[in-house]
Amino acid sequence: MITFLHGKLVDALPTTVTVDVHGVGYEVLIPLSSFDRLPPVGSEVHLLTHLVVREDAHVLYGFMGTAERDLFRLLVHAVSGVGPKLALNVLSGTSVAGFRIAVAAGDVKALSSISGVGKKTAERIIVELKDKLGAFGTGGTPGAAGAKGASPADTKLNDAVLALSALGFKPTDAHEAVRGALSLLGETATVEQLVRACLKKGA
Repeated sequence: MITFLHGKLVDALPTTVTVDVHGVGYEVLIPLSSFDRLPPVGSEVHLLTHLVVREDAHVLYGFMGTAERDLFRLLVHAVSGVGPKLALNVLSGTSVAGFRIAVAAGDVKALSSISGVGKKTAERIIVELKDKLGAFGTGGTPGAAGAKGASPADTKLNDAVLALSALGFKPTDAHEAVRGALSLLGETATVEQLVRACLKKGA
């Protein structure tokens, strides 16, 4: 198993990169979320990888963060009918934090808006992953996976939802409450302010 590559970034496209490791060029498929975080071509790069062995090829998938690779593996191994290509589409279509929130809230519409994910697949993802989201990420800690590879806005939203869930809110209620508080307080609101606003409403 090839668990990571560390070398010179020779070429970078939105879906594929080539990494020179001691004179050997590795072609690696990546999601858009990782492409956005790549260093300039010619620089050193460290990619976490997942190797898929098929009858006709050995395919390397690469990720700039642990949370991305963990989610990729979770999708491929835990959701029936989801293969590596579709798992990459998910990571290209949403952040890790956004995905966690959508699954926790049972948001079929958000998931089915991702390229290649139809309504039935979105429903299956929610059913099969809703109880497993805490199983991936650093140490399996809720929120740890979302904290890596996510935008500051997504991380803040995710943290607020998780905080409310810890206080006894149902995931769907927590998600709706945070969204409502965010629209009232604005994007500059802190996690603490969002949570306090939600508690005052008693949503």
